[in-house]
Amino acid sequence: MITCACCLFSGGLAAQTIEIQPYLQDVEPTSAILMWQTNFGEESIVEYGLSSDLGMQSKGTATRINYDEVQVHTVQLLELDRFKTYFYRVRTNDAVSDIFQFKTPPFATDLRSFKLVAMSDMQIDNNRPDQFREVVEDGVIKYFTDLSPAPLSDQLALVMVPGDLVTTGTIFHQWRDHFFNPAETLFPQIPLYPVPGNHERNSEYFFKYFSLPENGTPAYAEHWWYKDYGNLRILGMDSNDGYDNLSQQMDWLDSTLLQTEKMEHIDFVFAQMHHPHKSELWIPGESKFTGKVVARLEAFTKRTGKPSIHFFGHTHGYSRGQSKDHQHLWVNVASAGGAIDNWGEYSGRDYEEFTVTQDEYGFVLVEVDPNPEDPKFTLKRISRGNKHRLKDNEVTDSITVWKNRQAPDRPQAIGPSGQIAKLYGIELSAGPFVGGRPASFHAGSQWQVSSTSQFEEMIVDSWKQHENWYYNVNQQAGDDLTDEKIYQLLKPGQKYFWRVRYRDQFLNWSDWSSAAEFSTP
Repeated sequence: MITCACCLFSGGLAAQTIEIQPYLQDVEPTSAILMWQTNFGEESIVEYGLSSDLGMQSKGTATRINYDEVQVHTVQLLELDRFKTYFYRVRTNDAVSDIFQFKTPPFATDLRSFKLVAMSDMQIDNNRPDQFREVVEDGVIKYFTDLSPAPLSDQLALVMVPGDLVTTGTIFHQWRDHFFNPAETLFPQIPLYPVPGNHERNSEYFFKYFSLPENGTPAYAEHWWYKDYGNLRILGMDSNDGYDNLSQQMDWLDSTLLQTEKMEHIDFVFAQMHHPHKSELWIPGESKFTGKVVARLEAFTKRTGKPSIHFFGHTHGYSRGQSKDHQHLWVNVASAGGAIDNWGEYSGRDYEEFTVTQDEYGFVLVEVDPNPEDPKFTLKRISRGNKHRLKDNEVTDSITVWKNRQAPDRPQAIGPSGQIAKLYGIELSAGPFVGGRPASFHAGSQWQVSSTSQFEEMIVDSWKQHENWYYNVNQQAGDDLTDEKIYQLLKPGQKYFWRVRYRDQFLNWSDWSSAAEFSTP
Protein backbone atom coordinates (compact mmCIF):
# COMPACT_ATOMS: atom_id res chain seq x y z
CA MET A 1 0.00 0.00 0.00
CA ILE A 2 1.40 3.41 -1.03
CA THR A 3 0.72 6.53 0.97
CA CYS A 4 0.15 9.46 -1.38
CA ALA A 5 -1.05 13.00 -1.03
CA CYS A 6 -2.55 15.22 -3.70
CA CYS A 7 -0.23 17.89 -4.97
CA LEU A 8 -1.36 21.06 -6.71
CA PHE A 9 0.37 21.54 -10.05
CA SER A 10 -0.32 24.08 -12.74
CA GLY A 11 -3.26 22.89 -14.73
CA GLY A 12 -5.16 21.32 -11.83
CA LEU A 13 -5.08 18.77 -9.06
CA ALA A 14 -2.95 15.67 -9.69
CA ALA A 15 -1.98 12.71 -7.51
CA GLN A 16 1.72 12.03 -7.28
CA THR A 17 2.35 8.29 -7.11
CA ILE A 18 5.12 5.75 -7.00
CA GLU A 19 4.56 3.84 -10.23
CA ILE A 20 7.35 1.31 -9.72
CA GLN A 21 8.13 0.21 -6.20
CA PRO A 22 11.74 0.54 -5.03
CA TYR A 23 14.06 -2.20 -6.21
CA LEU A 24 17.63 -3.09 -5.21
CA GLN A 25 20.67 -2.87 -7.46
CA ASP A 26 24.39 -3.62 -7.08
CA VAL A 27 24.32 -4.33 -3.34
CA GLU A 28 27.77 -4.56 -1.76
CA PRO A 29 28.78 -5.37 1.84
CA THR A 30 29.02 -1.63 2.55
CA SER A 31 26.72 -0.03 -0.05
CA ALA A 32 23.48 -0.45 -1.97
CA ILE A 33 21.62 1.26 -4.80
CA LEU A 34 17.85 1.81 -4.68
CA MET A 35 15.75 2.81 -7.68
CA TRP A 36 12.05 3.58 -8.16
CA GLN A 37 9.75 5.38 -10.56
CA THR A 38 7.24 8.16 -10.00
CA ASN A 39 4.85 9.91 -12.35
CA PHE A 40 6.14 13.35 -11.35
CA GLY A 41 8.82 15.09 -9.29
CA GLU A 42 12.61 15.03 -8.99
CA GLU A 43 13.08 14.64 -5.24
CA SER A 44 14.91 11.36 -4.53
CA ILE A 45 15.22 10.46 -0.85
CA VAL A 46 15.79 7.17 0.95
CA GLU A 47 15.17 7.05 4.69
CA TYR A 48 16.86 4.03 6.24
CA GLY A 49 18.29 2.48 9.38
CA LEU A 50 18.91 -0.71 11.33
CA SER A 51 15.33 -0.74 12.61
CA SER A 52 11.94 0.33 11.33
CA ASP A 53 12.51 3.64 13.14
CA LEU A 54 14.93 4.44 10.28
CA GLY A 55 16.79 7.57 11.38
CA MET A 56 19.19 8.10 8.46
CA GLN A 57 18.67 9.69 5.08
CA SER A 58 20.39 9.76 1.68
CA LYS A 59 19.58 11.78 -1.40
CA GLY A 60 20.09 10.90 -5.03
CA THR A 61 19.12 11.90 -8.53
CA ALA A 62 16.14 11.61 -10.86
CA THR A 63 16.20 10.98 -14.60
CA ARG A 64 13.36 11.60 -16.97
CA ILE A 65 13.03 8.24 -18.66
CA ASN A 66 10.43 9.07 -21.29
CA TYR A 67 8.92 12.06 -23.05
CA ASP A 68 6.50 12.81 -20.20
CA GLU A 69 7.06 13.68 -16.52
CA VAL A 70 7.88 10.15 -15.43
CA GLN A 71 11.10 10.02 -13.38
CA VAL A 72 13.37 7.15 -12.39
CA HIS A 73 15.08 7.85 -9.08
CA THR A 74 18.48 6.48 -8.02
CA VAL A 75 19.96 6.71 -4.54
CA GLN A 76 23.15 5.04 -3.34
CA LEU A 77 23.48 4.19 0.34
CA LEU A 78 27.08 4.26 1.60
CA GLU A 79 28.96 3.30 4.76
CA LEU A 80 26.70 0.35 5.49
CA ASP A 81 27.74 -2.58 7.69
CA ARG A 82 28.25 -5.95 6.07
CA PHE A 83 25.73 -8.75 6.54
CA LYS A 84 23.25 -6.49 8.32
CA THR A 85 19.51 -6.01 7.80
CA TYR A 86 18.50 -2.48 6.85
CA PHE A 87 15.00 -1.04 6.83
CA TYR A 88 14.11 1.69 4.36
CA ARG A 89 11.46 3.62 2.52
CA VAL A 90 11.68 5.95 -0.46
CA ARG A 91 10.21 9.41 -0.79
CA THR A 92 9.50 11.75 -3.68
CA ASN A 93 7.73 14.83 -2.34
CA ASP A 94 4.42 13.51 -0.90
CA ALA A 95 4.69 10.05 -2.45
CA VAL A 96 6.12 7.68 0.16
CA SER A 97 6.59 3.93 -0.07
CA ASP A 98 6.00 1.33 2.60
CA ILE A 99 8.96 0.31 4.75
CA PHE A 100 10.94 -2.58 3.26
CA GLN A 101 14.08 -4.37 4.35
CA PHE A 102 17.16 -5.83 2.69
CA LYS A 103 20.41 -7.43 3.82
CA THR A 104 23.95 -6.50 2.85
CA PRO A 105 26.22 -9.33 1.64
CA PRO A 106 28.97 -10.89 3.75
CA PHE A 107 32.66 -10.82 2.94
CA ALA A 108 33.99 -14.05 1.52
CA THR A 109 36.00 -14.48 4.72
CA ASP A 110 32.74 -14.57 6.72
CA LEU A 111 32.06 -18.04 5.22
CA ARG A 112 28.29 -17.59 5.09
CA SER A 113 26.03 -19.93 3.15
CA PHE A 114 23.52 -18.23 0.86
CA LYS A 115 20.84 -18.94 -1.71
CA LEU A 116 20.13 -17.34 -5.07
CA VAL A 117 17.32 -17.66 -7.60
CA ALA A 118 17.70 -17.67 -11.38
CA MET A 119 14.71 -17.24 -13.71
CA SER A 120 14.17 -15.78 -17.16
CA ASP A 121 11.87 -15.17 -20.11
CA MET A 122 9.05 -13.62 -18.14
CA GLN A 123 7.84 -11.61 -21.15
CA ILE A 124 4.05 -11.63 -21.07
CA ASP A 125 2.01 -14.39 -22.66
CA ASN A 126 -1.38 -12.85 -23.43
CA ASN A 127 -3.01 -16.24 -22.89
CA ARG A 128 -1.53 -16.34 -19.35
CA PRO A 129 -0.91 -12.65 -18.51
CA ASP A 130 -0.46 -13.28 -14.76
CA GLN A 131 2.07 -16.11 -15.09
CA PHE A 132 5.11 -14.08 -14.02
CA ARG A 133 3.29 -12.71 -10.96
CA GLU A 134 2.30 -16.28 -10.09
CA VAL A 135 5.91 -17.52 -10.42
CA VAL A 136 7.04 -14.69 -8.12
CA GLU A 137 4.32 -14.84 -5.47
CA ASP A 138 3.15 -18.46 -5.47
CA GLY A 139 6.55 -19.69 -6.59
CA VAL A 140 9.58 -17.85 -5.19
CA ILE A 141 8.03 -16.07 -2.21
CA LYS A 142 5.78 -18.96 -1.14
CA TYR A 143 8.65 -21.43 -1.47
CA PHE A 144 10.78 -19.46 1.00
CA THR A 145 7.82 -18.69 3.27
CA ASP A 146 7.09 -22.42 3.53
CA LEU A 147 10.78 -23.10 4.09
CA SER A 148 11.20 -20.77 7.06
CA PRO A 149 9.38 -18.00 8.97
CA ALA A 150 12.48 -15.82 8.66
CA PRO A 151 12.23 -12.67 6.53
CA LEU A 152 12.83 -13.22 2.83
CA SER A 153 15.94 -11.02 2.90
CA ASP A 154 17.50 -13.39 5.47
CA GLN A 155 16.93 -16.39 3.19
CA LEU A 156 17.58 -15.17 -0.35
CA ALA A 157 20.69 -13.28 -1.44
CA LEU A 158 19.96 -12.24 -5.04
CA VAL A 159 18.05 -12.95 -8.25
CA MET A 160 19.70 -13.57 -11.62
CA VAL A 161 17.67 -12.91 -14.80
CA PRO A 162 19.21 -14.13 -18.10
CA GLY A 163 17.13 -11.97 -20.40
CA ASP A 164 13.73 -11.40 -22.02
CA LEU A 165 12.27 -9.38 -19.17
CA VAL A 166 9.59 -7.88 -21.42
CA THR A 167 8.10 -8.65 -24.81
CA THR A 168 9.30 -5.51 -26.58
CA GLY A 169 11.95 -3.50 -24.77
CA THR A 170 11.27 -0.35 -26.76
CA ILE A 171 7.66 -0.13 -25.50
CA PHE A 172 7.87 1.97 -22.36
CA HIS A 173 4.82 0.82 -20.38
CA GLN A 174 5.82 -2.86 -20.57
CA TRP A 175 8.66 -2.33 -18.13
CA ARG A 176 6.29 -1.15 -15.42
CA ASP A 177 3.25 -3.27 -16.24
CA HIS A 178 4.87 -6.54 -17.30
CA PHE A 179 8.11 -6.74 -15.31
CA PHE A 180 8.40 -4.52 -12.24
CA ASN A 181 4.81 -4.48 -11.00
CA PRO A 182 4.28 -8.28 -11.10
CA ALA A 183 7.44 -8.61 -8.98
CA GLU A 184 6.80 -5.71 -6.60
CA THR A 185 6.74 -8.03 -3.56
CA LEU A 186 10.19 -9.46 -4.40
CA PHE A 187 12.47 -6.80 -5.84
CA PRO A 188 12.17 -4.28 -2.94
CA GLN A 189 13.77 -6.95 -0.72
CA ILE A 190 16.17 -8.85 -2.98
CA PRO A 191 18.66 -7.34 -5.47
CA LEU A 192 18.28 -8.41 -9.09
CA TYR A 193 20.98 -8.74 -11.72
CA PRO A 194 19.65 -9.06 -15.30
CA VAL A 195 21.32 -9.35 -18.68
CA PRO A 196 19.54 -8.31 -21.89
CA GLY A 197 17.73 -10.80 -24.09
CA ASN A 198 16.71 -10.41 -27.71
CA HIS A 199 13.28 -9.07 -26.66
CA GLU A 200 14.94 -6.11 -24.91
CA ARG A 201 16.08 -5.01 -28.39
CA ASN A 202 19.06 -3.19 -26.91
CA SER A 203 16.59 -0.58 -25.66
CA GLU A 204 17.80 2.43 -23.70
CA TYR A 205 15.12 1.58 -21.15
CA PHE A 206 17.06 -1.51 -20.06
CA PHE A 207 20.11 0.59 -19.26
CA LYS A 208 18.08 3.38 -17.62
CA TYR A 209 16.16 1.00 -15.39
CA PHE A 210 19.19 -0.91 -14.10
CA SER A 211 22.37 0.15 -12.36
CA LEU A 212 24.61 -2.85 -12.93
CA PRO A 213 28.28 -3.16 -11.95
CA GLU A 214 30.40 -0.99 -14.21
CA ASN A 215 33.44 -3.24 -14.30
CA GLY A 216 33.07 -4.40 -17.90
CA THR A 217 34.70 -2.81 -20.92
CA PRO A 218 34.17 0.97 -20.41
CA ALA A 219 32.79 1.58 -23.90
CA TYR A 220 30.16 -1.13 -23.30
CA ALA A 221 29.18 -0.40 -19.73
CA GLU A 222 26.52 -2.75 -18.32
CA HIS A 223 26.53 -5.00 -21.40
CA TRP A 224 28.94 -7.31 -19.57
CA TRP A 225 30.08 -7.19 -15.96
CA TYR A 226 30.89 -9.30 -12.91
CA LYS A 227 29.45 -9.40 -9.42
CA ASP A 228 30.97 -11.09 -6.35
CA TYR A 229 28.92 -12.48 -3.48
CA GLY A 230 30.84 -14.38 -0.82
CA ASN A 231 32.85 -17.13 -2.52
CA LEU A 232 30.95 -16.79 -5.82
CA ARG A 233 31.70 -14.68 -8.90
CA ILE A 234 28.80 -14.00 -11.29
CA LEU A 235 29.52 -13.01 -14.89
CA GLY A 236 26.89 -11.13 -16.89
CA MET A 237 27.27 -11.43 -20.69
CA ASP A 238 25.47 -10.00 -23.73
CA SER A 239 24.76 -12.73 -26.31
CA ASN A 240 22.62 -10.55 -28.59
CA ASP A 241 23.24 -9.57 -32.20
CA GLY A 242 25.77 -6.77 -32.45
CA TYR A 243 27.52 -7.77 -29.22
CA ASP A 244 28.01 -11.50 -29.68
CA ASN A 245 30.73 -10.91 -32.27
CA LEU A 246 32.71 -8.24 -30.43
CA SER A 247 36.27 -9.22 -29.60
CA GLN A 248 36.13 -6.75 -26.71
CA GLN A 249 33.62 -8.96 -24.87
CA MET A 250 35.73 -12.11 -25.24
CA ASP A 251 38.90 -10.21 -24.32
CA TRP A 252 37.18 -9.00 -21.17
CA LEU A 253 35.99 -12.52 -20.36
CA ASP A 254 39.50 -13.92 -20.80
CA SER A 255 41.06 -11.28 -18.55
CA THR A 256 38.32 -11.62 -15.93
CA LEU A 257 38.70 -15.40 -15.78
CA LEU A 258 42.46 -15.01 -15.51
CA GLN A 259 41.96 -12.59 -12.62
CA THR A 260 39.45 -14.95 -10.98
CA GLU A 261 41.87 -17.84 -11.35
CA LYS A 262 44.22 -16.12 -8.90
CA MET A 263 41.53 -15.26 -6.31
CA GLU A 264 41.72 -17.93 -3.63
CA HIS A 265 38.48 -16.84 -1.95
CA ILE A 266 36.40 -17.42 -5.14
CA ASP A 267 35.36 -21.09 -5.31
CA PHE A 268 32.71 -20.99 -8.06
CA VAL A 269 31.91 -19.00 -11.21
CA PHE A 270 28.34 -18.67 -12.54
CA ALA A 271 27.85 -16.98 -15.90
CA GLN A 272 24.54 -15.83 -17.35
CA MET A 273 23.64 -14.92 -20.92
CA HIS A 274 20.39 -15.15 -22.82
CA HIS A 275 21.01 -17.57 -25.67
CA PRO A 276 21.78 -21.31 -25.34
CA HIS A 277 24.73 -23.07 -26.89
CA LYS A 278 22.49 -26.12 -27.38
CA SER A 279 18.72 -26.44 -26.93
CA GLU A 280 16.76 -29.67 -26.87
CA LEU A 281 13.41 -27.89 -27.31
CA TRP A 282 14.31 -25.29 -29.93
CA ILE A 283 17.40 -25.71 -32.11
CA PRO A 284 16.94 -22.39 -34.03
CA GLY A 285 17.60 -20.49 -30.78
CA GLU A 286 21.15 -21.79 -30.40
CA SER A 287 24.13 -19.42 -30.34
CA LYS A 288 27.77 -19.95 -31.34
CA PHE A 289 28.69 -17.10 -28.98
CA THR A 290 27.51 -19.09 -25.97
CA GLY A 291 29.53 -22.06 -27.18
CA LYS A 292 32.65 -19.88 -27.06
CA VAL A 293 31.80 -18.83 -23.50
CA VAL A 294 31.22 -22.45 -22.49
CA ALA A 295 34.62 -23.47 -23.89
CA ARG A 296 36.32 -20.76 -21.85
CA LEU A 297 34.47 -21.73 -18.67
CA GLU A 298 35.37 -25.39 -19.18
CA ALA A 299 39.04 -24.48 -19.63
CA PHE A 300 38.89 -22.25 -16.54
CA THR A 301 37.39 -25.04 -14.46
CA LYS A 302 39.99 -27.52 -15.70
CA ARG A 303 42.88 -25.16 -14.84
CA THR A 304 41.62 -24.08 -11.44
CA GLY A 305 39.42 -26.89 -10.13
CA LYS A 306 36.68 -24.27 -9.57
CA PRO A 307 33.31 -25.64 -10.80
CA SER A 308 31.21 -23.39 -13.02
CA ILE A 309 27.71 -22.97 -14.48
CA HIS A 310 26.32 -21.11 -17.44
CA PHE A 311 22.69 -20.04 -16.99
CA PHE A 312 20.60 -19.12 -20.02
CA GLY A 313 17.03 -18.81 -21.32
CA HIS A 314 15.59 -18.05 -24.77
CA THR A 315 14.10 -21.55 -25.02
CA HIS A 316 10.97 -21.55 -22.84
CA GLY A 317 11.54 -24.63 -20.73
CA TYR A 318 13.96 -26.00 -18.16
CA SER A 319 17.06 -28.00 -19.10
CA ARG A 320 20.02 -29.17 -17.07
CA GLY A 321 23.13 -30.80 -18.48
CA GLN A 322 26.86 -31.02 -17.82
CA SER A 323 30.04 -30.96 -19.82
CA LYS A 324 31.53 -34.37 -20.46
CA ASP A 325 35.05 -33.65 -19.25
CA HIS A 326 34.54 -30.81 -16.78
CA GLN A 327 32.66 -29.84 -13.63
CA HIS A 328 30.54 -27.40 -15.60
CA LEU A 329 26.73 -27.28 -15.64
CA TRP A 330 24.45 -26.12 -18.49
CA VAL A 331 21.19 -24.74 -17.05
CA ASN A 332 18.20 -23.21 -18.84
CA VAL A 333 16.21 -21.38 -16.13
CA ALA A 334 13.10 -20.49 -18.21
CA SER A 335 10.19 -20.03 -18.30
CA ALA A 336 8.98 -17.52 -15.74
CA GLY A 337 6.14 -16.24 -17.90
CA GLY A 338 6.75 -16.61 -21.61
CA ALA A 339 4.67 -19.18 -23.51
CA ILE A 340 6.11 -22.67 -23.08
CA ASP A 341 8.01 -24.28 -25.98
CA ASN A 342 6.16 -27.58 -25.85
CA TRP A 343 7.70 -30.90 -26.84
CA GLY A 344 7.43 -31.36 -30.60
CA GLU A 345 6.33 -27.80 -31.27
CA TYR A 346 9.70 -26.85 -32.76
CA SER A 347 12.72 -28.72 -34.09
CA GLY A 348 14.76 -30.20 -31.25
CA ARG A 349 17.51 -32.70 -30.59
CA ASP A 350 18.48 -35.16 -27.88
CA TYR A 351 21.91 -33.83 -26.91
CA GLU A 352 24.24 -36.05 -24.90
CA GLU A 353 25.03 -33.27 -22.41
CA PHE A 354 21.46 -32.85 -21.13
CA THR A 355 19.95 -35.25 -18.61
CA VAL A 356 16.75 -33.31 -17.88
CA THR A 357 14.54 -31.17 -20.12
CA GLN A 358 11.04 -30.09 -19.04
CA ASP A 359 8.49 -27.95 -20.90
CA GLU A 360 7.35 -26.25 -17.69
CA TYR A 361 7.24 -22.94 -15.80
CA GLY A 362 9.40 -22.41 -12.76
CA PHE A 363 12.68 -21.11 -11.39
CA VAL A 364 16.07 -22.41 -10.31
CA LEU A 365 17.39 -22.27 -6.76
CA VAL A 366 21.09 -22.55 -5.91
CA GLU A 367 22.42 -22.88 -2.37
CA VAL A 368 26.13 -22.12 -1.99
CA ASP A 369 28.00 -23.55 0.98
CA PRO A 370 31.48 -21.97 1.46
CA ASN A 371 32.71 -24.58 3.96
CA PRO A 372 36.48 -23.94 3.83
CA GLU A 373 37.23 -27.66 4.06
CA ASP A 374 34.80 -28.71 1.33
CA PRO A 375 32.92 -25.94 -0.59
CA LYS A 376 29.86 -27.01 -2.58
CA PHE A 377 26.68 -25.80 -4.23
CA THR A 378 23.33 -27.50 -4.70
CA LEU A 379 21.09 -26.60 -7.64
CA LYS A 380 17.37 -27.38 -7.68
CA ARG A 381 14.60 -26.85 -10.21
CA ILE A 382 11.40 -25.63 -8.55
CA SER A 383 8.59 -26.34 -10.99
CA ARG A 384 5.16 -24.74 -11.41
CA GLY A 385 4.26 -27.27 -14.12
CA ASN A 386 2.29 -26.31 -17.22
CA LYS A 387 -1.34 -26.19 -18.35
CA HIS A 388 -1.41 -29.97 -18.67
CA ARG A 389 0.40 -30.80 -15.40
CA LEU A 390 0.08 -28.27 -12.60
CA LYS A 391 2.82 -28.39 -9.96
CA ASP A 392 3.10 -26.44 -6.72
CA ASN A 393 6.81 -25.75 -6.22
CA GLU A 394 7.78 -29.35 -6.85
CA VAL A 395 11.51 -30.09 -6.86
CA THR A 396 11.87 -31.88 -10.21
CA ASP A 397 15.65 -31.90 -10.50
CA SER A 398 18.62 -31.51 -8.16
CA ILE A 399 22.40 -31.79 -8.32
CA THR A 400 25.22 -31.07 -5.86
CA VAL A 401 28.74 -30.20 -6.98
CA TRP A 402 31.74 -30.07 -4.63
CA LYS A 403 34.85 -28.09 -5.38
CA ASN A 404 37.12 -30.76 -3.91
CA ARG A 405 37.39 -33.85 -6.09
CA GLN A 406 36.79 -37.28 -4.54
CA ALA A 407 36.72 -39.57 -7.53
CA PRO A 408 35.13 -43.00 -7.85
CA ASP A 409 37.43 -45.99 -7.92
CA ARG A 410 38.97 -46.99 -11.20
CA PRO A 411 36.64 -49.56 -12.83
CA GLN A 412 37.74 -53.00 -13.98
CA ALA A 413 37.45 -53.87 -17.66
CA ILE A 414 36.03 -57.41 -17.66
CA GLY A 415 35.41 -58.46 -21.22
CA PRO A 416 36.00 -59.09 -23.97
CA SER A 417 39.66 -59.48 -23.02
CA GLY A 418 42.25 -61.35 -25.05
CA GLN A 419 39.70 -63.19 -27.14
CA ILE A 420 38.20 -63.16 -30.59
CA ALA A 421 35.01 -61.14 -30.75
CA LYS A 422 32.34 -60.44 -33.33
CA LEU A 423 32.54 -57.86 -36.09
CA TYR A 424 29.24 -56.31 -34.99
CA GLY A 425 27.27 -56.13 -31.76
CA ILE A 426 30.16 -56.61 -29.32
CA GLU A 427 29.15 -56.17 -25.67
CA LEU A 428 31.73 -54.52 -23.41
CA SER A 429 31.44 -55.34 -19.71
CA ALA A 430 32.99 -53.71 -16.65
CA GLY A 431 33.00 -54.21 -12.88
CA PRO A 432 30.76 -52.56 -10.28
CA PHE A 433 30.84 -48.84 -9.40
CA VAL A 434 32.61 -47.84 -6.18
CA GLY A 435 32.13 -44.18 -5.24
CA GLY A 436 34.58 -41.81 -3.63
CA ARG A 437 32.09 -39.82 -1.55
CA PRO A 438 29.47 -41.22 0.82
CA ALA A 439 26.10 -41.74 -0.90
CA SER A 440 27.61 -41.32 -4.35
CA PHE A 441 26.09 -43.39 -7.14
CA HIS A 442 26.93 -44.37 -10.70
CA ALA A 443 25.85 -41.44 -12.86
CA GLY A 444 27.81 -41.88 -16.06
CA SER A 445 30.11 -44.11 -18.09
CA GLN A 446 32.37 -43.38 -21.04
CA TRP A 447 33.45 -46.26 -23.30
CA GLN A 448 36.21 -46.04 -25.88
CA VAL A 449 37.38 -48.49 -28.55
CA SER A 450 40.57 -47.78 -30.49
CA SER A 451 42.83 -49.47 -32.98
CA THR A 452 45.87 -48.43 -30.88
CA SER A 453 46.76 -49.11 -27.25
CA GLN A 454 47.30 -45.38 -26.63
CA PHE A 455 43.81 -44.57 -27.98
CA GLU A 456 45.04 -42.10 -30.59
CA GLU A 457 42.73 -43.45 -33.29
CA MET A 458 39.23 -43.66 -31.86
CA ILE A 459 36.73 -46.11 -33.33
CA VAL A 460 34.02 -45.71 -30.68
CA ASP A 461 33.61 -42.99 -28.04
CA SER A 462 30.30 -43.41 -26.19
CA TRP A 463 29.16 -41.35 -23.19
CA LYS A 464 26.02 -42.44 -21.36
CA GLN A 465 24.44 -40.81 -18.29
CA HIS A 466 22.19 -42.40 -15.68
CA GLU A 467 19.14 -40.46 -16.87
CA ASN A 468 18.07 -38.72 -20.05
CA TRP A 469 14.61 -37.19 -19.81
CA TYR A 470 13.55 -36.42 -23.36
CA TYR A 471 9.90 -36.06 -24.42
CA ASN A 472 9.03 -36.77 -20.75
CA VAL A 473 10.51 -40.28 -20.98
CA ASN A 474 13.76 -41.41 -19.37
CA GLN A 475 15.60 -42.77 -22.39
CA GLN A 476 18.19 -44.33 -20.07
CA ALA A 477 15.78 -46.34 -17.91
CA GLY A 478 17.13 -49.80 -17.18
CA ASP A 479 20.76 -49.05 -18.09
CA ASP A 480 23.05 -49.79 -15.13
CA LEU A 481 26.01 -48.29 -17.06
CA THR A 482 28.30 -51.29 -16.51
CA ASP A 483 27.99 -52.65 -20.03
CA GLU A 484 27.80 -51.18 -23.51
CA LYS A 485 26.92 -52.78 -26.83
CA ILE A 486 28.98 -51.64 -29.82
CA TYR A 487 27.02 -51.61 -33.07
CA GLN A 488 29.76 -50.19 -35.28
CA LEU A 489 30.98 -52.67 -37.90
CA LEU A 490 34.65 -53.43 -37.20
CA LYS A 491 37.28 -54.64 -39.69
CA PRO A 492 38.02 -58.38 -39.82
CA GLY A 493 41.33 -59.78 -38.61
CA GLN A 494 42.19 -56.70 -36.54
CA LYS A 495 43.25 -56.12 -32.94
CA TYR A 496 41.29 -53.52 -30.93
CA PHE A 497 41.68 -51.98 -27.49
CA TRP A 498 38.94 -50.72 -25.18
CA ARG A 499 38.59 -48.98 -21.83
CA VAL A 500 35.95 -47.38 -19.60
CA ARG A 501 35.68 -44.79 -16.87
CA TYR A 502 32.88 -44.07 -14.37
CA ARG A 503 31.38 -40.80 -13.15
CA ASP A 504 29.43 -40.07 -9.98
CA GLN A 505 26.48 -37.67 -9.65
CA PHE A 506 28.83 -34.94 -8.37
CA LEU A 507 30.56 -34.74 -11.80
CA ASN A 508 33.70 -36.58 -10.66
CA TRP A 509 35.28 -39.03 -13.12
CA SER A 510 37.32 -42.04 -12.13
CA ASP A 511 40.60 -42.80 -13.82
CA TRP A 512 40.37 -44.90 -16.98
CA SER A 513 40.36 -48.65 -16.55
CA SER A 514 43.30 -50.65 -17.78
CA ALA A 515 43.04 -51.23 -21.52
CA ALA A 516 41.65 -54.60 -22.56
CA GLU A 517 42.10 -56.01 -26.03
CA PHE A 518 40.23 -58.27 -28.41
CA SER A 519 40.57 -59.41 -32.02
CA THR A 520 38.01 -59.74 -34.77
CA PRO A 521 37.66 -62.96 -36.80
